[in-house]
Amino acid sequence: MSPRGSAPRPDKSTHAKSGKPRPGTGGYGRKALQGKGPTPPARMRPGHPAQRKTSGSRSGAARDDDGGRPGNGGRSTAGVRGSGDAPEMVAGRNSVAEALRAGVPAVALFVEHRAPSDDKVREAVQLAAEANIPVREAGHAELARLTGGAVHQGVALSVRPYSYLQPDELIERAQAQAELPLIVALDGVTDPRNLGAVARSTAAFGGHGVLIPSRRTASVTAGAWKASAGALARVPVARASNLARALAAYQEAGIFVAGLDASGDTPVAELPVADSPLALVVGSEGRGLSRLIADRCDVIVRIPIGGRTESLNAGVAAGIALYEVARQRASR
Repeated sequence: MSPRGSAPRPDKSTHAKSGKPRPGTGGYGRKALQGKGPTPPARMRPGHPAQRKTSGSRSGAARDDDGGRPGNGGRSTAGVRGSGDAPEMVAGRNSVAEALRAGVPAVALFVEHRAPSDDKVREAVQLAAEANIPVREAGHAELARLTGGAVHQGVALSVRPYSYLQPDELIERAQAQAELPLIVALDGVTDPRNLGAVARSTAAFGGHGVLIPSRRTASVTAGAWKASAGALARVPVARASNLARALAAYQEAGIFVAGLDASGDTPVAELPVADSPLALVVGSEGRGLSRLIADRCDVIVRIPIGGRTESLNAGVAAGIALYEVARQRASR
C-alpha cells in the first residue's frame, strides 16, 4: 500500500527497465569483455609473499636485517634466489655486502641507479671493484625480475653456478696427493650453512671432498660459501644422482663407509677403520641417517653426548668426527 498521492513503485523483479533503449557496440567492444584467464597460483605471482617464500626455500634464502618494512619487526625479506645450475641472485644490502666479503664467486653486481646510496651499497661497489666483478646499473623493475620479487633494496649480486665433480673424482684427488682418501657424504642435510660448515671442517682436517646427493639436499649457494669461510674454494663438492650407489662404488674401490648416527654402537673415538680409506656419512639433525644409507654403511659410530643436548647439527657433528679421524691417523 503506497502513501496517498504517490504512484506505486514498480516491481523490479517483474518489470523491465524503462526509457529509450541504448545502442550497443555492434560487437566492436567484445575484446573488452574477454577475461584474462585464470588467476595464477600465489607462488607464481611476482612479489607475492608465497612466491618469495617458494624462491627462498629452493635456494636457502637468507634474510637481510636493514631497511625492513613497518610492521615486520624491522626485518625485510631480502635474500637469495636460485637453485640448481642456474645463476643465483643474492638480494639486499646486508646480504650482498656479506657475500662479497666472504669471497663468493660472482658474475655481476646490479645497483639501482636511482636508489639512495648508503654505506652498505658503497661497500658492495668497492668490494666488487676490488674483486674485478662488473658493476651494472639496473632499473627497479629489472631488479625485481632478477630477484624473483624479493625485497632487493636497490642492490643484487649474481653468483656463478657451482661446478660439481663426479664422486670418483674425489678418490682421484686423494690418489694424486698420495694420501688415504677421506670423504664426507651428507644424507638428508638441507641447510646450505651446514654444507659450508662441513666443507670448512673437511679442509681443516685433511679431507678430500664432500659428496652430496643431487636431490632433496643442500647445494652450494651463497649461504654455503659464507659458512665455509672460503673453504669451498679449496675443498671440492661432488654430486651423485644416487647416494647409495655412489657409496657402493666407493666400497668396491676399497673405501670403508662409516655412518655417523646417535644410534650407533661404536663411539667415534673407537672407530676401527679411521686409518683406512674412509667415507664418513653424516645424517640430518633429528632424523639421522636414512634406512637405506644406514644399511649400506660398514659401521655406525656415535658421538657420546652428555647433559641436556640430544643431538648435534650436521656441521658440528662432522667437525668432531673428522677431528677424531685425524687424531687417530696421526697417532697410528
